[in-house]
Amino acid sequence: MVEFPKNLRFAKTHEWARLEDDGTVTVGISDHAQEALGDVVFVELPDVDTALDAGGEAGVVESVKAASDIYSPVSGTVLEINNELEDKPEIVNEAPYDNGWFFRLTPSNSDELNSLLKSEDYQRLCEEETH
Repeated sequence: MVEFPKNLRFAKTHEWARLEDDGTVTVGISDHAQEALGDVVFVELPDVDTALDAGGEAGVVESVKAASDIYSPVSGTVLEINNELEDKPEIVNEAPYDNGWFFRLTPSNSDELNSLLKSEDYQRLCEEETH
């Protein structure tokens, strides 16, 4: 069953954002998105220190079915990328909300998180897409 964790915010483009205790934001793709993509075979992530705009392209995730752009749900500067995905992109399928995260950034405006969908609203969006 697809998970929609309550502590995350979601973009309509299926990325999730989690505000960490230190004020940084961790970003990945949702369980719904990884399931729709199928087996992830490659992930291209932004470089550290790259400035990203909310809704701007941040990378690419490729699966056996398709390639999809990754968008940054909030504006900020990339602090860290998940290097583990270079050798093990399948982690995105196995643990999209845990070890399958894409990057962490220092948000330029943490209020942007409030404009993202709450878990239940994102779940409704996903259900509408599948019907």
